[in-house]
Amino acid sequence: MSSFATARLKMVDGQVRTNDVTDHRVLDAMLTVPRETFVPSDRQALAYLDQDLNVADAGSAKRFLINPMLTGKLLQAAAIKPTDSVLVVGCATGYLAALAAKLAASVAATEPDPALEGRAKQLLAGAEGGAVSVRVAPASQGDPADGRFDVILLNGASAIAVDGLCGQLKEGGRLVGVFARTRPARAMIFTRSHGEVGSRVLFDAVAPILPGLEQVPEFVF
Repeated sequence: MSSFATARLKMVDGQVRTNDVTDHRVLDAMLTVPRETFVPSDRQALAYLDQDLNVADAGSAKRFLINPMLTGKLLQAAAIKPTDSVLVVGCATGYLAALAAKLAASVAATEPDPALEGRAKQLLAGAEGGAVSVRVAPASQGDPADGRFDVILLNGASAIAVDGLCGQLKEGGRLVGVFARTRPARAMIFTRSHGEVGSRVLFDAVAPILPGLEQVPEFVF
């Protein structure tokens, strides 16, 4: 077993299973998808640490893969079925999208940074699992070109309401992410039922804010 494969097993056993992630499909996906592939070569040794990992080029604004424990818990909460269509918002280099592709029928991903979008396309083209379409788009826009989705995953946190993204959910669809609109920040799930969107808190969580989902300071006279 390679050192990365060993680290991946330790990540799943030590960080993910121990935080109440029991869905075997999620665990199998995290055991299979090589997280180090989605990390710049000079940071691959950090790929399996229990931390949010910056994957942006030096000198660029930081962009993160959210930590493995939170990744597993959000995927489990989303309850992705093999027939589902999934949208990953702010995919960065594509790790969360690659995991979703192991679970869903189809995956679309958006990324506001053209350089990261290009890298995600390249990495996901060589990944095992279902095909993933990647587009450049602001996080708040979602992907209206692909219609509505069964699941929307935020690869980071939002400090604002996400009504526009919730509008892209199918009936019965779920949006899962971290919301930093309160203290402490919380992972939440939004579900569309009978044309209305309801929400509930899942657990306290912290994640880097996605570009485009920051809170805009109010102008004060």
